[in-house]
Amino acid sequence: MKRLTSGGGWQAILYTLKKSRAMGGLWGFWKAMRSKNACKTCALGMGGQKGGMVNEAGSFPEFCKKSLQAMAADMQGAIKHEFWRTYSVPQLQAFSPRDLESCGRLVNPVVLERGKEYYHVISWEDALTRIVAKLKQVPPNETFWYFSGRSSNEAGFLLQLFARLYGTNNVNNCSYYCHNASSVGLTSTLGTGTATVTLDDVEHADLVFLIGGNPPSNHPRMMATLAKVRNRGGAVIVINPVVETGLVNFRVPSSPWSLLFGTEIANEYVQPHIGGDLALLWGIAKRIDEMGAQDEQFLREHCSGYDAWIERVRSTPWSEIHAKSGVSQSQIDAVADRYAAAKSVVFGWTMGITHHAHGVSNVQAIANLALMRGMVGRKGAGLLPIRGHSNVQGIGSMGVTPKLKDAIFGAIEREFAVQLPTSPGLDTLACIDAAHAGQLKMGVCLGGNLYGSNPDAHYAGEALSRLDLLVYLNTTLNTGHAHGLARETIILPVLARDEEPEPTTQESMFNYVRLSDGGPRRHQGPRSEVQIIAEIARRVMPAEGPIDWASMEHTGHIRQAIAKVVPGFEQLAQIDQTKQEFHLPGRTIHEPRFPTADGKARLHVHELPELAGGENQLRLMTVRSEGQFNTVVYEDEDIYRGQERRDVILLHPSDLTRLGLADNQPVTVRSATGVMHNILARAFPSIRAGNALMYYPEANVLVPRQADPQSKTPAFKSVVITVEATVPVTSAAAISAKS
Repeated sequence: MKRLTSGGGWQAILYTLKKSRAMGGLWGFWKAMRSKNACKTCALGMGGQKGGMVNEAGSFPEFCKKSLQAMAADMQGAIKHEFWRTYSVPQLQAFSPRDLESCGRLVNPVVLERGKEYYHVISWEDALTRIVAKLKQVPPNETFWYFSGRSSNEAGFLLQLFARLYGTNNVNNCSYYCHNASSVGLTSTLGTGTATVTLDDVEHADLVFLIGGNPPSNHPRMMATLAKVRNRGGAVIVINPVVETGLVNFRVPSSPWSLLFGTEIANEYVQPHIGGDLALLWGIAKRIDEMGAQDEQFLREHCSGYDAWIERVRSTPWSEIHAKSGVSQSQIDAVADRYAAAKSVVFGWTMGITHHAHGVSNVQAIANLALMRGMVGRKGAGLLPIRGHSNVQGIGSMGVTPKLKDAIFGAIEREFAVQLPTSPGLDTLACIDAAHAGQLKMGVCLGGNLYGSNPDAHYAGEALSRLDLLVYLNTTLNTGHAHGLARETIILPVLARDEEPEPTTQESMFNYVRLSDGGPRRHQGPRSEVQIIAEIARRVMPAEGPIDWASMEHTGHIRQAIAKVVPGFEQLAQIDQTKQEFHLPGRTIHEPRFPTADGKARLHVHELPELAGGENQLRLMTVRSEGQFNTVVYEDEDIYRGQERRDVILLHPSDLTRLGLADNQPVTVRSATGVMHNILARAFPSIRAGNALMYYPEANVLVPRQADPQSKTPAFKSVVITVEATVPVTSAAAISAKS
């Protein structure tokens, strides 16, 4: 498959026309995409009361391939009863992630019982009766509650409230497997765990760092913002072990000039080794210090820990920085020169930073570098974790974490006259470990694909298989429904965001709260998430309890509760009437006053990790393709990397030669955790030699359960692997016979 030389452009327009046919033609596409609902994919904040295809700054048209794919998936036909009688679980397990997503919309509750090969359709009453009976039977701390970022603030708040009143703090969300390292790292530095900037800040920066991310594939609408930075004369520095096509040149479809001629994105493109970011960040800081380009007054007046930090920066030898980053002095100097000359700088990063055993340290080092020149606490500058799901930040704001913030904890107890549990809750990976150990009996998954998002896929499947009951709430099928199976597995079909009967809200990664109107249902059968949660809670909790669960079937009632107990969300109480979307107060930092105990930002000192791997090993990072969103695979092709299939490992040509392999040769890939056979080794000059790239979630079988000790985020990057030629089955059999 030919690799594109530019991202976006005409291929994106042609794809839109093609997909629109599946959405009822251009008019059907237009109506669906223009509805007043927040985007279903990334957290950049499209849609809401300004109408779909409008960003939070009011720019139109703003949409991307990811939002189009998600909408098309929700507009699929229904999965009919015959499907469940036709396809056994072993057959479903042979389906690819794309096959499962393309089966259609879930419209009936279904159950799979251990020993049976087929799911079978059950009534809503039967499904709810089974769930309620199990909840009444098991001790609360033998359950866990997992939330994806797809759900609304209302559903997230309601389910975590029910789980805690039921008696457990085993409440966690998908951010533990993506950006929790950002939340922990930023909170430890600034006292807040979210972005310090607005969209307007990014568009008016004169320098944007993009570290460990690939927005052309994962956040395509961000490319219009980066193009605006370049068109205004600003610069973009990309730090990534892989040269990604769209970060070199991108054709923004909504800009005629860019569409025709393309827009250069990266002014500087630095390729550290996988796992070398921390050393590189320290190297840039060291060079800034040598140049005398730091803001000494800002550091002493508004930061703590400066003396210890700068002493360590100065004492760290250049030889160590070069060896542990893989970046030359000339490249570090070039980046430092641009940074020193810039007046307003935004640092953005994604999971190439957080998916490491030292992910929190990576985030702290980015913050150190920004603080070094006073680039936090002013307009047009700051820190931006680029979050990957449309409401993952809102789910966290609603208290979907094992430990509630003290303010929310106290407010819930006061408002509802209840006592919440105080026992420690389990994070996501800890829940999988506890299930594997037989310590948990039941799980409830509000959206997402818990199985598919886990490291060590075999272990995750075993862990979930030891549960008595696992309940999924989803719109379409995913690999978890085929592989993440308990003794009894129930799938409940839910409405998509733009089908909700009542308005819901979401929060963008810029701390902006959107109001989604919902809309007409496309199929009979699926139910609203809040209606399902409220009904289960009503049946489980005592009738004389302090909460009227029946009233909580209405999102307006839930918003009234949120406004009373979640600081910053007070405006939700009137949003039904005002339709006024808003930035959360206290999140954006445009003045050098930080929500820490002493009002100062804190600088952190780190040990620089050694690069993983030995002479005959490679460092592997698992990534998403241009044709997927999180664990959802919409297309097998990855057009930007020129791949027509997903069972590949991309290696630098010099590594193929060094390992004695040919391009397109079947290989066996091994890690300490797992093995994958008959993977095609392909020459990929764009990756830094010594490193490798494979697709997530299929390559999760290779990823160990090692996690950052501070954030509990698994290290999906820097996996040490070996690659060797796959021995054909016939040859292996002959060798075995001779021996």
